[in-house]
Amino acid sequence: MTDEKIVIGAGTKYPLNGMLTIPDKVNGLLPAVVLVHGSGPSNMDAKIGNNHFFKDLAEGLAKKGIAVIRYDKRTFVYGKELKKDTGLSVKEETIEDAILAARFLRTDSRVDVNKIFIIGHSMGGMLAPRIDAEGGNFNGIIIMAGSPRKLEEIMIDQNNDVLNSLNKVLKVIARKQIASLTTKFNNIYNLSDDEAKSTKVLGKYVRAYYFKEMGELPSTNYLEVLDKPVLILQGEQDFQVSIEKDFNGYKKLLEDNSNAAFKLYPNLNHLFMPSIYGKILKARKEYKVAQQIDKQVIKDISEWILSN
Repeated sequence: MTDEKIVIGAGTKYPLNGMLTIPDKVNGLLPAVVLVHGSGPSNMDAKIGNNHFFKDLAEGLAKKGIAVIRYDKRTFVYGKELKKDTGLSVKEETIEDAILAARFLRTDSRVDVNKIFIIGHSMGGMLAPRIDAEGGNFNGIIIMAGSPRKLEEIMIDQNNDVLNSLNKVLKVIARKQIASLTTKFNNIYNLSDDEAKSTKVLGKYVRAYYFKEMGELPSTNYLEVLDKPVLILQGEQDFQVSIEKDFNGYKKLLEDNSNAAFKLYPNLNHLFMPSIYGKILKARKEYKVAQQIDKQVIKDISEWILSN
């Protein structure tokens, strides 16, 4: 395969370095994929601990004859200035750049414009249907370790998982913190946009508006009317999303979509790599161990893309 350095959003306020991975053996036009990051600042390889999730995906899919585009996340490159933007939403953080990446692929003469897909991981998976609807216009959507729920619901669940792992003294403190956060989250949709922009909910910078804007345009709105192919993947040992609430939630939501496919992977974590500790409290320790995406996951994704 060949890695070609590219720039997403060249000429805009936020140009981003990226990589287009092209298969060496090309028979005709290539199917192609845009990779969309999960939450938090991240480089084009989606480096988490000592793992390079997007680099693995790009190289694995390129070996199967699929072109892949990945790029630094806007908050990774321009985090300092974006922190001060009280009106920051997922639109500026993620959606706009994913749409620009799709447009970039459509200008490449080697790419089949009728075979351009999106792979969203974690929060990128939650946003993938919206990215598609707002201008991505993909031929199919792949959601890896995503959720049909609102972001704040997932965060409270994750906090409760941590709470259950603590000793009695820390539990009391954590319970109060979670109760306070829950109260803030419960009030988000009662605020006007201006009020939400001036209300901090997490740390010094994260405003209520970030959650409100995303929550008022939930993925369920887009998935309920989706008629294009969609593939939902999750690891059984993923401690960041839930089989019952998320994977099965997607199944219920898409039960009437004959183009929807689902797969759960035994013993794989949030990065679709073998689970080591299997506990959210040990996430940092788990991701410090250098691993690679399970080969079966790459095989399943590539076969699904090539058959759609």
